[in-house]
Amino acid sequence: MQEGVAVKNIRINSSRTALRYGGMLVLLLAAALVAAALLGSEKLSFFDLSEEQRAILFDIRLPRILLGAAVGASLAVAGAGLQSLLRNPLAEPYLLGVSNGAALGTMLAFIFFEQFEFSRPVMAFGGASLATFAVYQMAKSRSGMNVERLVLSGVIVTTFLSSIIVLVTSLLDATKLRSFTFWLLGDLSQATLNGFYISLIVGIIGTIVMTSQAKALNLMMIGERDAGDFGVEVKKVRLLVFGAASAMVGTAVAASGSVGYVGLIVPHLIRLAFGSDNRLVVPFSAIAGAIFVVLADTVARVAISPRELPVGAITALIGAPLFIYLLRRN
Repeated sequence: MQEGVAVKNIRINSSRTALRYGGMLVLLLAAALVAAALLGSEKLSFFDLSEEQRAILFDIRLPRILLGAAVGASLAVAGAGLQSLLRNPLAEPYLLGVSNGAALGTMLAFIFFEQFEFSRPVMAFGGASLATFAVYQMAKSRSGMNVERLVLSGVIVTTFLSSIIVLVTSLLDATKLRSFTFWLLGDLSQATLNGFYISLIVGIIGTIVMTSQAKALNLMMIGERDAGDFGVEVKKVRLLVFGAASAMVGTAVAASGSVGYVGLIVPHLIRLAFGSDNRLVVPFSAIAGAIFVVLADTVARVAISPRELPVGAITALIGAPLFIYLLRRN
């Protein structure tokens, strides 16, 4: 009886701790959203807005900020799920070629189906799914998933898709080429409410799917065979995680271009801070990813104001040195 009470108390305390940390992250996200709304080439105040400033805030700035939050959450959750599923800390949408697959799909929709806005996320999802499938098949061996082959496969697929993207850009005129090149580097300047709604809905569904598989992912981190021995339906989990990750990355890339390092860095930081339990890592990565991209986009808008930098350049400038630090620390 006493042991049962002790276990129950531990669960209550751990739940309270998780809620407390989750609440702190939500407060940080709220602060980041407010700061991003006020900062820019035109500084705003919520207490005294002119008609022009209201248009800037509600028509331009808020859709961009909200889209950045949805994109950051989607990429971070996709990275957390892939890293746990593939047991590889380098398993990240950008490095595995998933983002490039989504970018190529978006590019083809941009060229051939420009009049249909919803063709972009659909074709981006298709491109991300094909890239994910190709990398996974190339990395498989007779003994199962090979970590070294996974990274090499990701590099090969990324390089191959990048070459196709370069070839396809030759079909674009000068104006479209410039805007699409900027978009490929990660660009939120063309944010729309429709893009935000799609990214938000897919991001929420994907996060729910990933969280529902958190216990299975915890077991799969020790190996697929061992997880199967504990009753995990490996094929089902693999299909759900790959599908959710492809959908989230596809919609994120279709809306904002290739924003790198979010799915790599954010889950690492969450695991360092809160441990490796995916029941916390997945939802906390969603909030932290939103914070990361919103702050990066704010820097991109403010750094050389009134001109802007691609948000992907800022995430790379922050993410690459931070990742080197994490590698040396571990």
